Amino acid sequence: MHIHRYERLWIWIGVATLGVFFVLLAYLGVSAGLAPPGHNWPIDPTKVYSTPPFDHPGLRRRADGSYDAYYVAQVFSWNPSTITIPVGAKVTFYVTSADVVHGFSIPDKDVNLEIMPGWVNSATHTFRTPGTFLIVCNQYCGIGHQGMFGKIIVK
Repeated sequence: MHIHRYERLWIWIGVATLGVFFVLLAYLGVSAGLAPPGHNWPIDPTKVYSTPPFDHPGLRRRADGSYDAYYVAQVFSWNPSTITIPVGAKVTFYVTSADVVHGFSIPDKDVNLEIMPGWVNSATHTFRTPGTFLIVCNQYCGIGHQGMFGKIIVK
């Protein structure tokens, strides 16, 4: 089979481009310290409601004025369903699941987590404007998935 020299040239350009991307990815992964998120911690999904701080989920104020929000996802609800925080508050969300995979998302904000049973995932966001923000589950979790939402009220 004969391959035209221009086709061979383009094949080699494509292979070389893939090689450059692979080398760049390896460099960033090793030298620049890029790694998957390592801030998750394990939790027994059968004992979520008896394991602190998830035995009393909700909002807690830190000494520095920021907040920690502890959420438990369980088909088809969030516990707590509503929290109220002041404008300008920096909130770290700690979320786990007691049953199946869920998603924790605040639309139009930089909070989007995948919640796996047996793990606690976290994200931090500062709410700079007042309003009511929706928390939605963006991973299909069963027949009542469309009704799984909560609220964050920023005053």
